[in-house]
Amino acid sequence: MQYLDCIYYDDDLAVFDKPAKLLSVPSNRPELNDSLATRVARVFPTARIVHRLDWQTSGLIVMAMHLDSLRHLSKQFEMRVVDKTYQAVVAGKLPQPQGRITLPLCVDWPNRPKQRIDYRMGRNADTRWKVLEYDGQKSRVELKPVTGRSHQLRLHLKALGTPILGDEWYAPASIHAQSSRMLLHAHILKLYHPKTSAPLEFASPIPF
Repeated sequence: MQYLDCIYYDDDLAVFDKPAKLLSVPSNRPELNDSLATRVARVFPTARIVHRLDWQTSGLIVMAMHLDSLRHLSKQFEMRVVDKTYQAVVAGKLPQPQGRITLPLCVDWPNRPKQRIDYRMGRNADTRWKVLEYDGQKSRVELKPVTGRSHQLRLHLKALGTPILGDEWYAPASIHAQSSRMLLHAHILKLYHPKTSAPLEFASPIPF
């Protein structure tokens, strides 16, 4: 596993390509201290996490180099200015070539940190998707999350009847077993520079 893959940095922000099976931030369990954030801190001591990817999800993460940048970037995520594009490989065939799913999500408290679809307690979750290819057994899908709820893409794809290959929490055992990692990747990230407001676009090659 590559220790740290920094694809861009300046005095205000840095963008990293996180591998699958690496935490975004350290756990409170000592054996799970290794994370993108702890690795970055050894190189950029002032860097702060702005958003996260699941342990099994690979791809692009932006970090702020100082507090002013953190506030600016966090506001972009809060106001849904940041444009994120993912790719996934899922079991089966989506119900149509493209669509949108808005099932609400909340924490599944007895099974934390899992989430669940909950129409009464859940928060709005909004995902746009498009089928890129279908080979008769599985589909490659482009995903654009409008909101950023925990496990949103994983649960929304499961709800469509097409769980992600390699997903150990939300896919049946037979689909989990089809890949040694979850086939979900944060592929493209578009945002605005926190100091200059210039539009920035970053891309990470699909590793599967």
